[in-house]
Amino acid sequence: MSGHYASISKLTLRPTTLRDADLLLAWRNDPETQKASLHQTEIQADEHLRWLNKNLNNPNLRLLIAEQDGSAVGTVRAEFSDGVWELSWTIAPEHRGSGIGKQMVALLACELSGPIQAKVKSDNPASARIAAHVGMTLDREADGILYYSNRAK
Repeated sequence: MSGHYASISKLTLRPTTLRDADLLLAWRNDPETQKASLHQTEIQADEHLRWLNKNLNNPNLRLLIAEQDGSAVGTVRAEFSDGVWELSWTIAPEHRGSGIGKQMVALLACELSGPIQAKVKSDNPASARIAAHVGMTLDREADGILYYSNRAK
């Protein structure tokens, strides 16, 4: 994957590289991101680099950085498994509440063919709104996790 995927206004998505490792780790270990994550433990740098290297070489995964006017504002991830793309996202702390999350996830969703789904913690209404914004509906809730998809019921 090379170049930019698409853009809405001045928001673009580009493939993640190893140069993004420190930024991604900082966003991932931000306290609000940790609280909203399905895996809430702090990630160490060596563990993060192993994860990033593995995922950058995974042909069934798209890991993209959202940029606005050349500045990184978030990340979106889509992993293809069993005929479905599972989406996840992180908005840079200084850009939360600006609508960027909806834009960047919508950009990614438009690029994917096939059904999409996402898991959102039940105490994360912002991510629930993002899932709904890209056409996913709530399928079920279990153990504090909301399961969204756009699959036909």
